Amino acid sequence: MNILLWHVHGSWTTSFVHGKHRYLIPATPDRGPYGLGRARTYTWPESAAEVSPEQLRTADVDLVILQRPEEIELAEQWLGRRPGRDLPAVYVEHNTPKDGQVPNSRHPMADRDDLLVAHVTAFNELFWDTGTTRTTVVDHGIVAPTTAWTGELDRLAVVINEPVRRWRVTGTDLLPRFAEIAPLDVFGMKVAGLAEHLGLPADRLTSHDDVPQHRMHAELARRRAYLHLCRWTSLGLSLIEAMTMGMPVVALATTEAVMAVPPGGNALSTRVEALLTAAARFVAEPQRAREAGAEARAAARERYGLDRFLTDWDRLLEEEVCG
Repeated sequence: MNILLWHVHGSWTTSFVHGKHRYLIPATPDRGPYGLGRARTYTWPESAAEVSPEQLRTADVDLVILQRPEEIELAEQWLGRRPGRDLPAVYVEHNTPKDGQVPNSRHPMADRDDLLVAHVTAFNELFWDTGTTRTTVVDHGIVAPTTAWTGELDRLAVVINEPVRRWRVTGTDLLPRFAEIAPLDVFGMKVAGLAEHLGLPADRLTSHDDVPQHRMHAELARRRAYLHLCRWTSLGLSLIEAMTMGMPVVALATTEAVMAVPPGGNALSTRVEALLTAAARFVAEPQRAREAGAEARAAARERYGLDRFLTDWDRLLEEEVCG
């Protein structure tokens, strides 16, 4: 198939474009949010091709993947065809509701008969009210990192995008408590200056801003354990990537994380004190960390493998286009 989709979420799109189809990625001269083009910090196959809005007018498109409400009008403007009416469309919902009306949050695609909403987690499907619109869940899948966990540094790793703006959502306010246990390395977008913002000395928190994915994986793997402190968010792919590398995990038991992190040696709790205790044990006992990481790796590879993800998507796309 020829599939039109915008580059919105780098990690998810990286997995999606590793399928067997041709992927048309809008690119505009300003590389803005509706024309970002191919990824800069992820490795994508050549089958993910950049196209301009002008080229889309005559492009052969079999299906549109929508990820933001405004993309419906934009696709109609650029294609001259309306998604859901003139060609099949699937709306991928990456996020938990954030309108303050939980658990009564109405989805922007609610009560439509012209498209399907595909949630990336069962938690998202549970909490969004989509009315009569058809829904399904396609769990995440990742391109497995080539790096394996070693954990030789007694430091804790975190991956957060925009930790200052998102603050309590991403658990940024909890970081100082963990920095008392071990130095933190925070990777992600717009993490520069985070130590100063939190009032932490530079030797307790180091920011690594917008590092290419392969380099980030290599650095994560050297840290003793991975912190996932998000209170309210969809399942972070960086968590799955860390688990797949064999990193032990310390995570808040919120949203879909309770389904991703295996019980046993890994730490999963809504009690921050329990997570602090677990993090301290991982730092002090490398063998305990290694055993927990092995459990995390087995769970992640069983549930979040790329082949399963692409097979599920192929089945869904064929149903939508050919069904």
